Amino acid sequence: RNSKIHDKYGIRRSLEGLGLMKWTDVFDIAIELVERHPDTNPQYVNFVDLHRWVCELDDFTDDQDRGGEKILEAIQSAWIEEVTD
Repeated sequence: RNSKIHDKYGIRRSLEGLGLMKWTDVFDIAIELVERHPDTNPQYVNFVDLHRWVCELDDFTDDQDRGGEKILEAIQSAWIEEVTD
């Protein structure tokens, strides 16, 4: 994991000890996507694929229908930030 993002944003999930992700955990989701799709440029991922990939994450437990365009944009931006830092 990229410790820069993980240390800065991944603390909440670690401290809670739940290991469960919701749509609002955009930085934790971005880290997981980097690990699962290391050769993918997130800038070119369409929202249909991004939505599916998030829902397929092992620790993702939120309602799939809550993943709208704004939250997908936030996840994609966090993912882009993760791979460019």
